[in-house]
Amino acid sequence: MASYTVIADVGLSLVKVLREALVPELIGHPDGIGLAHPHDKGDMNLSLFLYEVKENTDFRSNELVDLGNTMRFPPVALDLTYLITAHSASDVLSRAIDEHRIIGRTLQVLHDHNVLKGEDLVGSLEGSGSTFRVVKEEVLLDKVVGLFPNMPYKLSLSYKIGPVYVDSTRTKTTSRVRERHVHVSQK
Repeated sequence: MASYTVIADVGLSLVKVLREALVPELIGHPDGIGLAHPHDKGDMNLSLFLYEVKENTDFRSNELVDLGNTMRFPPVALDLTYLITAHSASDVLSRAIDEHRIIGRTLQVLHDHNVLKGEDLVGSLEGSGSTFRVVKEEVLLDKVVGLFPNMPYKLSLSYKIGPVYVDSTRTKTTSRVRERHVHVSQK
């Protein structure tokens, strides 16, 4: 369970895992991997763009969370879907090769590292004991191209991370039962 910052912290945790695996072998510096739109990537060589936040109905809960004298409404379970795009500033002859290597290594890392947990987690998730599945998503080319109309398509991967829980801020107060009235009648 976490506050609204969990969405950013999951993205930053994914960035951390990729930085540890790709820097400096394929990407020269840690700031070469980050959260960004593929077309606003700046000097990044690998951008992670959160393009879909969807409720995960398989993990939906209707149970109130007991906080002692108050009950908190259940958290919302979400799946976060990222578009991961490689960028190279190399010359035209080697640009595609560099991007293919970055994409290949990213695919390999996330295949072998299909759960974010423990020391992978940063921010509010650090030490929380939370785990998040990392699943490759097959997305139709039309959908990816439709995300960025009038812009050229770049080779990208899509990954779904979840379930991610965002706590509700709604609560209701409760109190212990102090008295009980029983009414018995004969039929």
